[in-house]
Amino acid sequence: MANKSASAKKRARQSIKRRMRNKSVLSNLKSNLKIFNEAVSNNSENKSELLKKIISLYDKAAAKGVIHKRNAARNISKLSKSANT
Repeated sequence: MANKSASAKKRARQSIKRRMRNKSVLSNLKSNLKIFNEAVSNNSENKSELLKKIISLYDKAAAKGVIHKRNAARNISKLSKSANT
């Protein structure tokens, strides 16, 4: 932990909060991604609804800076392609 200045201590506190938020966002994204992949492999009828949800989660994660926007775009493209085949 930082012990020099007040600003260093504050940055340490902020990084803890951000890490917890990022972890939560990624965990939710991965959980929904697993559900989507199971739906695609089983040719489920609700895969288009799940795809919309996954796209929304990727866009939100990219907007918050949890993942890079190109990473989100690449993964969305890959998932859309798998859902359509």
